[in-house]
Amino acid sequence: MDLTEQINQLEADLQELGSLLEKAERKRVQEVLKQEQKKVEKEIAAKRQQKEQQARRQADPTAAAKATYTVKITNYGWDQSEKFVKIYLTLKGVHKIPSENVEVTFTERSFSVLVKDLDGKNHQMTMINLLCPIDTKDSCKKIKTDMVLVMCKKQTAKKWECLTQVEKQTKEKDKPATDGNADPSDGLMSMLKKIYSDGDDEMKRTINKAWTESQEKKLKGEDMMDF
Repeated sequence: MDLTEQINQLEADLQELGSLLEKAERKRVQEVLKQEQKKVEKEIAAKRQQKEQQARRQADPTAAAKATYTVKITNYGWDQSEKFVKIYLTLKGVHKIPSENVEVTFTERSFSVLVKDLDGKNHQMTMINLLCPIDTKDSCKKIKTDMVLVMCKKQTAKKWECLTQVEKQTKEKDKPATDGNADPSDGLMSMLKKIYSDGDDEMKRTINKAWTESQEKKLKGEDMMDF
């Protein structure tokens, strides 16, 4: 199996891990899947580096002396318009290297960026399980001063609340359950019970004291009304 096929297989593994992570509900299972994702990402980066070095050796016998290593891109932000989701990757000096050194590939729910030979290193990023499908044909890259802009064309013109499915699931799990017909005080009580159960001894003493004082005030108020 050549390096291209190995990379394709690893990318397929990464996609499947992402799908499993999206469905996983247990935190321990999520952590195991995330660790495996990182391992596969490292393997992909290593294989791509091997492929690049192999191509250089074939093109230039002295390329081995110029071999680079690959680092993961972590400095990025994102924004959106009606038609595009925009990911901004900060890479100092990227506008000074040949544009063909910046490779961006798209699938319907992911994209991968490889910036080759920037300051003696390759820079790589893979984003999987995007929140919504994208149009791969109209998605593109733009190189700006010290930045790569990845333009993901939305298939449907609707606002994305986050970038990936995993982020959405995390937000939903952290959001307290609500019932439109419930008594507002029930929601407050549920929140207090959760804080109490999750809190340390000091937090529990504080809540107990506040609850006792509120009940005493309530009783005093009722006594005054009876009087």
